Amino acid sequence: MPIYYGTQIDSPLMLGTAQYPSPAVLAEAFRRSGAGIATVSVRREARGARAGDGFWALIRELGVHILPNTAGCHSVREAVTTAQMAREIFATDWIKLEVIGHSDTLQPDPFGLVEAARILCGEGFKVFPYTTEDLVVAERLLEAGCEVLMPWGAPIGTGLGLNNVYGLRSLRAHFPDLPLVVDAGLGLPSHAAHAMELGYDGVLLNTAVARAGDPAAMAEGFARALEAGRLAHGADPMEPRDMAAPSTPVIGQAFLS
Repeated sequence: MPIYYGTQIDSPLMLGTAQYPSPAVLAEAFRRSGAGIATVSVRREARGARAGDGFWALIRELGVHILPNTAGCHSVREAVTTAQMAREIFATDWIKLEVIGHSDTLQPDPFGLVEAARILCGEGFKVFPYTTEDLVVAERLLEAGCEVLMPWGAPIGTGLGLNNVYGLRSLRAHFPDLPLVVDAGLGLPSHAAHAMELGYDGVLLNTAVARAGDPAAMAEGFARALEAGRLAHGADPMEPRDMAAPSTPVIGQAFLS
């Protein structure tokens, strides 16, 4: 099971808490998935409304680790301020850091992300940066103090899966001992299984579950796929090949002329 900043988590699945049709459906999705971490929008809780209080009570009842996020932040100052608010609201140093650089693709701003990560790590935060699969950006984030990286699979909410398998595989190979989590863009359990087959430690998703016709069933499907992918990676799978190879031995068979 994955270990983030010295804390072992019982599941490779991180599950978001937005867009569910009801609190009961959200709770059932977490129960059936066994997700070990819930990501929570800081902005929703910062409103201080009665509905926000009820939501926070529900999250506490889930009995999972809380990972606040700076979703929607487009500048370093905004992201740092939101993270500081999160530490007060949720009483945790964990923060999923998002600094969005492109409004259409919601691609992270690599320059702002590294700067914000350096500030927050210096303030004692345990930063989970939402980033791309770029190796240079990854190096800069590690230099800033991050001990986990969360590269995107595809743009947030698209359900496209792993758009750049080569890049994700290269990131895993370059940092063999670093906790890596595929964050965003997954739409099907098979996408999650693929991430685990590449050797990733976990996945983070929200829309694929929350917007499914049966969110709880989809959450369970992702959990099972993650286990399958983890087992496959650990089993040292065969390498793909260009030529066919018979699976039935031909030695000892009769040959008719």
